[in-house]
Amino acid sequence: MTSGSTPGLTRFNTSADSEASAALHEVCASSAWGSKMLAQRPYANAEALFHASDAAMAELTAEDLAEAMAGHPPIGRPKPGDPTSSREQRGMAGASEELKAEMLELNLAYQEKFGHVFLICATGATGEQMRDAMRDRIGNTAEAEREIVRTELGKINRIRLTRLVEED
Repeated sequence: MTSGSTPGLTRFNTSADSEASAALHEVCASSAWGSKMLAQRPYANAEALFHASDAAMAELTAEDLAEAMAGHPPIGRPKPGDPTSSREQRGMAGASEELKAEMLELNLAYQEKFGHVFLICATGATGEQMRDAMRDRIGNTAEAEREIVRTELGKINRIRLTRLVEED
């Protein structure tokens, strides 16, 4: 995939700005990130797209990060009818009622402390791994947590961009 263009990347590169912007918004809810990504089209390959995403993510302000996080539902509670968050949070699908209750409690405590949802690249993670990460991270300072969130968002964006460029 990294050596050249794919049908999905070609479609993204050649689509109307409004269509490409909508696709980018599905990847990341930050309008600043989306604008930076849109402005750099066309991308030679997926690696160029990923590099641009990482660079745009690194430049996001605290407000931009908050906007990006607003597009993510709490862990264990994917938005109804949202196949992306359901797929990404699959590790919580078979979780026990006890684990779901603990996650709800931790989510509320985390949101109260930081003012936003707990964000983690949940793809491939079990419910227990997500819970343990939240337990570990709830003790962070706001500044440290913001940088972890930036990293996690970058990982999520890469996964979602991969899906975008691999679509036929």
